[in-house]
Amino acid sequence: MTTPSLNRRAFGALSVASAAGLAVPAVAWAQADGAALGHVTLAVGGQGVLYHLPLALADQLGYFRAEGLEVTIRDFSAGALALQAVQEGAADVCAGAFEHTLRQQMRGHAYRSFVVQGRAPQLALGVSLRSVPGYKDLGDLGGRRVGVSSVGSSTHMAASLLLSRAGMGPRDVAFVGVGSGISAMNALRSGQVHALCHADPIMTLLEQKADTRIVGDMRSLKAAQEVFGGAMPASCLYAPQAFLQKHAAQAQALANGIVHALKWLQTAGPADIVKAVPASYLMGDRGLYLAAFSRVRETYSTNGSMPDDGPGTALRTLSRLHPELADFKVDLPRTFTNDLVRKARQKYGV
Repeated sequence: MTTPSLNRRAFGALSVASAAGLAVPAVAWAQADGAALGHVTLAVGGQGVLYHLPLALADQLGYFRAEGLEVTIRDFSAGALALQAVQEGAADVCAGAFEHTLRQQMRGHAYRSFVVQGRAPQLALGVSLRSVPGYKDLGDLGGRRVGVSSVGSSTHMAASLLLSRAGMGPRDVAFVGVGSGISAMNALRSGQVHALCHADPIMTLLEQKADTRIVGDMRSLKAAQEVFGGAMPASCLYAPQAFLQKHAAQAQALANGIVHALKWLQTAGPADIVKAVPASYLMGDRGLYLAAFSRVRETYSTNGSMPDDGPGTALRTLSRLHPELADFKVDLPRTFTNDLVRKARQKYGV
């Protein structure tokens, strides 16, 4: 039996050790430290970004423990790597973009979202005015390097969509995986990439430095609606269908913890937010962090439910970027469930 311990890494990079850790099996289910439901390992890509704030709050405020569940959070530099951890048995559940469940079904794997954290991607595309001083429009990025957390992650999809709206194809730019947090910011400021698609608070920090111009913004409900043409579910907890069937009580506890955090978030003040999150998430500037939070606050789910038009919007977006997927009949109801959220909402009166 392995005694679980919480792993809260600093905001940012995937270490060599964690990369090697992908081959390590997830910790066995067992009761530990009084956790009646045992232990679950959850993988996330960039835990410190605001995109995953409800998960961070559920962890930091002890909501998972209150449900009788011990949760170890493993932080990776990109959502695609977090998904890989689940695929390879190094984690049980993933916190990441909903569209990954669609992609996995297309590849013959059954993954299902069971609680939604965000109703918009909270991403922005910024161009370095140092690297592209004469920038006028997205066409000026032709032949340039665009930073994303990793190829195949939600940042890659969002950047591709913004470029496609300007008539540019995937081969018109070079996408470069730069990870999350400080490493992503440094990649743009050092000239490793000419543009960056990322989440807050990094994009707000770059924007305030006045050497980065935001040229595509999905950090509000209105902006996301304009870009995607509907409600675009973003960060969620998703897992293999086999996990949801075999460990229903643990999945319910996870959903309860996130819904509890979403309810707390509805009335939390700035001082509450700063006190609740690890100091490393603030990046040394609590004012900047709160400014970024204020920008995206409306995009958090109010109750954890999947928006009615969310799965269809995600599928249309993927099909637009990958026309070859148009012939694949995705079974959308098998990519999500609101059953656990309904029980959680009843428990917490959301």
